[in-house]
Amino acid sequence: MLLRTFRWAFAVTALGLVAGALYGGWAALGVVAVLGVLEVSLSFDNAVINAGVLKKMNAFWQRIFLTIGILIAVFGMRLLFPLVIVTVSAGLAPTEAVKLALTDKARYQELVTDAHPSIAAFGGMFLLMIFLRFVFEEREITWLGPLERLLARFGRVDMLSVCVALCVLLVASVTFAAHAHQHGGTHADKAQTVLVSGIAGLITYLVVSGLSGFFEDRLAREAGAEDTEAAQRTEGQGPEGEGRPVLALAGRAAFFTFLYLEVLDASFSFDGVIGAFAITNDIVLMALGLGIGAMYVRSLTVYLVRQGTLDDYVYLEHGAHYAIGALALILLVSIRYEINDIVTGLIGVTLIGASFVSSVRRNRALSG
Repeated sequence: MLLRTFRWAFAVTALGLVAGALYGGWAALGVVAVLGVLEVSLSFDNAVINAGVLKKMNAFWQRIFLTIGILIAVFGMRLLFPLVIVTVSAGLAPTEAVKLALTDKARYQELVTDAHPSIAAFGGMFLLMIFLRFVFEEREITWLGPLERLLARFGRVDMLSVCVALCVLLVASVTFAAHAHQHGGTHADKAQTVLVSGIAGLITYLVVSGLSGFFEDRLAREAGAEDTEAAQRTEGQGPEGEGRPVLALAGRAAFFTFLYLEVLDASFSFDGVIGAFAITNDIVLMALGLGIGAMYVRSLTVYLVRQGTLDDYVYLEHGAHYAIGALALILLVSIRYEINDIVTGLIGVTLIGASFVSSVRRNRALSG
């Protein structure tokens, strides 16, 4: 199962390392390997969250996520996204941005660094909304019991998550954005840019998540009659609900859920793309290394779904969402202060590791 799930990731790793060596020798191969590890360490929580969404989709849309989705993740976010940043922020033509990336790598890195406040605000707000939606929902199983139950009670207030997110954005725009970090250690007032980008991230979340939820609810209602009929046919054949069809998202519901996953992956990749410039400003090596990491994240997502890991270790999703909340705040703080990627990665790994240990203890208590 493990080898079958990760076989494409292993193949891409081999091809990526060979391509790096051919492109720039042994030093380039080492850079590609380091970038791959960086991407995986920063995106493990991404895989957990993706798995929680992907398991609701039918087999067809799971394949779409693993084929078209990986092309978007590797070539779109890890290769084209930095070029788009330079094109928009510097007002260059796409061909000029490509030329700059290949011939004047130092200037290219400066432009991407200067665009970081808007990137961080967009991604930070999108991820913050995911975290807030999770902690403000009532759920039967809680990891940090008293805290999560208290937050769930607050969540009964309509639009509370949006209000909290906007308050956080306002504070970030008048504090961190007023002295935003730029290349060369300088600072600039990016308050307006951060506000606009943050609101864009919030709107993107509301639109994509809202449409996905709308069609998911509609699909559930349409399947309700069939589900009831199937339950009646299987009545008396085992435990309650056994034999019932499991609702798998399809059609427009699955399409908008797919879009949600892609935007989610993009938001997670922001810190990886920006952090990669601390290692190299060569766009080719960056695309190879981060692309390898993206393949492992995708494969890990599939592995978690097929193994039913999230059902067996019920606190993993909690830990991943807390890691998302931490990443969202780190992105906003990084508008002004440089934060080492090791710190970001360690926070995520620590939270998910703690939730895994708690899950294991819970399972032992239940089985004992």
